Amino acid sequence: MPPDPLSRRHVLALLAATAAAPALAACGSGTAEAKAYPVAYSEAEWRRRLTPAQFRVLRQKDTEPPGSSPLLREHRRGTFCCAADGSALFSSATKFESGTGWPSFWQPLPGAVQTAVDYEVGYPRTEVHCARCGGHLGHVFNDGPRPTGKRYCMNGDALTFRAG
Repeated sequence: MPPDPLSRRHVLALLAATAAAPALAACGSGTAEAKAYPVAYSEAEWRRRLTPAQFRVLRQKDTEPPGSSPLLREHRRGTFCCAADGSALFSSATKFESGTGWPSFWQPLPGAVQTAVDYEVGYPRTEVHCARCGGHLGHVFNDGPRPTGKRYCMNGDALTFRAG
């Protein structure tokens, strides 16, 4: 019996999508870096100012291991700020327990973040970065709580906390 042409089509489509993923990733990655930001330093200066973990997340778009950030358990009143430039990003009033292993918020402070589409995992996601320095913070998803329905899933290494 000859192979099912529909199955063959699915396999060919999957192979084509897999082959195209690196090209798509190249198109989508670096979107935040291409723009000029009010706070900008050379790579060497960023390395000097940030810890190695902060540099990997903020400047190289790495992701910290889930559950590893002490900010995941931060429940005091205050503000979560960009670890690279100190700008205020999220109010503690918008933090919630998402169960994902990363600090999550349902809304950023006005004008604090910007977004861009990235394809670094082979499909489109919405990257969140600091509006002042372009540092990679994490991603935003449409599975959060009311009132916004958003889940800003942030890397703790990209943030600092200011109580008050």
